[in-house]
Amino acid sequence: MDQPDYFSVSRRGVLASGAAGLAAGSISPQVAFAASTPVAERAIAMQTVSMRINGKSETLELDTRTTLLDALREHVKLTGTKKGCDHGQCGACTVIVNGERINSCLSLAVMHEGDEVTTIEGLGTPENLHPMQAAFVKHDGYQCGYCTPGQICSAVSVLKEIADGVPSHVSAELTGPMEASNIEMRERMSGNICRCGAYSNIAEAMAEVAGERA
Repeated sequence: MDQPDYFSVSRRGVLASGAAGLAAGSISPQVAFAASTPVAERAIAMQTVSMRINGKSETLELDTRTTLLDALREHVKLTGTKKGCDHGQCGACTVIVNGERINSCLSLAVMHEGDEVTTIEGLGTPENLHPMQAAFVKHDGYQCGYCTPGQICSAVSVLKEIADGVPSHVSAELTGPMEASNIEMRERMSGNICRCGAYSNIAEAMAEVAGERA
């Protein structure tokens, strides 16, 4: 009668056991603890952050993982700023912070202690439109409306960048005065994307505000 071969191991078995051991060894104690701990019992780091939003002081108690975009939309209820791709690729979430445009979906709210934040609601009102808002209406640059807040915030910042002499990839010179030319504005607005395709109208609106010819 044949005796069972207790030491016979297949190649597949060796590979499987080796992979399992490697995976087990690569899991840190912290990760293992987090995986075994119910979500309700895990500590959530909270922090108080104060900033000026559209000229008004706001103090918020936030989970430290909260983006500026979510803080504006969910906590301050300024829903004009839109969440598009949530990866910093479409520009729908563009706001102006300390005079410069940023993608608010890529920035944590706790990074903006004491900062001055301007959203589309802070640029103008239906009764008193910002010149860029009025130009978008005049030149039919409003697209579907979802991306428009980010487009307008970017457009305002683009003209400031040009006025301040900040160069772009298409600038002929790195120093000296910049011109609000069609190619300059198009290059600088390339981070704001929408399927509606009103880009030419947007360029015309920006040119009017800049006092240049599109």
